[in-house]
Amino acid sequence: MGQINQFDEGLLTPVAAYAISCVGAVLGLACTTRAHAAAAGWARRRWFALGAFAIGGTGIWATHFVAMLGFAVEGTPIRYDVPLTLASLAVAVVVVGAGLAVAAHDTGRVALLAAGGAVTGIGVATMHYVGMAALRMRGHVSYDPATVAISVGVAIVAATLALYAALNIRTPGASLGAALAMGVAVGGMHYTGMTAVSVEVDAHNSPLSGAETSHLLAPPAAGLTLCTIAALCMVGWRPHPDEDETPARADAPAEPPGPVTIERVPPPS
Repeated sequence: MGQINQFDEGLLTPVAAYAISCVGAVLGLACTTRAHAAAAGWARRRWFALGAFAIGGTGIWATHFVAMLGFAVEGTPIRYDVPLTLASLAVAVVVVGAGLAVAAHDTGRVALLAAGGAVTGIGVATMHYVGMAALRMRGHVSYDPATVAISVGVAIVAATLALYAALNIRTPGASLGAALAMGVAVGGMHYTGMTAVSVEVDAHNSPLSGAETSHLLAPPAAGLTLCTIAALCMVGWRPHPDEDETPARADAPAEPPGPVTIERVPPPS
């Protein structure tokens, strides 16, 4: 069996992955807050879609592959299948959007929240293992079924907490705390799933197909960065729902009174 190292780059990759997950969670919470402020129609769908992209794309998918920068197996280089890697990104965004759509029908119903969390959690776990299926190395990858089941359970719990935060938290302080907790949950799901991995390395030195990690991640990372910056600009440009009304200035001149109508009362006869 090949010796697996999850932290080949030291603490750099888990810390960077956690930071990216928190950024995606903060942005996603801000977008879903504005989605609730929009009555209906295109504006509401746009904010929910942007929130799904932030949580699924940045908060989950990017976290996974940044953490994978520290993944190494002794005796074999690692490559990635590009179509499968991009498919895992699509899975992450779509399932978070589906979970938000299910849970947002009635934020007060526990059953809908649980259903949305289950859909999203299973989808996040699917994203993780589709991303792992994109691995190309000189060896055979296998998984411990019990640990895989635990990782799916962690993903469902993490997704449910994320949906609850996205649909119910409004204040900036609470959003920050929820984002920090979501970062821990996403990272916990990733590293729980990675403990299920074992690799049997082949002795031959056959050429590997696929892209190197640095070459693979550069274009999606650039795209996610640009989209995240654009989303942050949109969130900053659009005022918070609670700040739409401009308070009156204390030194503003009072409006002049309107005309006063005096009704004449006829004298008694």
